[in-house]
Amino acid sequence: MRKTQALKYDWTSLPMNYVLHCTKKLLERIKPVVVPQPNASDTQLGNWYATALFWKPQVALLVNEGTLLPVLMPLAPASSLAQRFPYYLAQVLAAHGVPESFIAHEVSRMASAQYGKTANRSVVGVMNQFAYIAEHERTYVGSADLIGLSLKLSETPCSPLYEGAGSPQRELRRLVTL
Repeated sequence: MRKTQALKYDWTSLPMNYVLHCTKKLLERIKPVVVPQPNASDTQLGNWYATALFWKPQVALLVNEGTLLPVLMPLAPASSLAQRFPYYLAQVLAAHGVPESFIAHEVSRMASAQYGKTANRSVVGVMNQFAYIAEHERTYVGSADLIGLSLKLSETPCSPLYEGAGSPQRELRRLVTL
């Protein structure tokens, strides 16, 4: 009987442009290769956190780790979430009035992604609050437009940003103008 040798990967040498930290329920849904310790993103916005919202139709909520900028997008097909995300990010950034040159540069740096588990409890807490607010807006206000809902969520004051700009929308503006 032949012994099989466990393969060891050097995760740091894999091509990577941005990191998508996913909640357990989203990881179970998309079943990606999870990198134990993902590198920092190559993008100016940095790492992203993501979860699934089991609405009808199902939605993915992504939150930027640095600015707490929320992006809502269709979840299906879940397996291509990382490949489709730059398109939806570009739409949200354009709706915020971000210069096209910044958007083009950011999206061009998002050619590939590494998946990781959530590591920042503060961002997960903000993501949970955004999910709660989004559910309220969708159910009681009747807002079904994901881009408009992303913009509405970005106006929410967030305690991790109190030292800085106070809300994801203002933090994004501060980052883009620097």
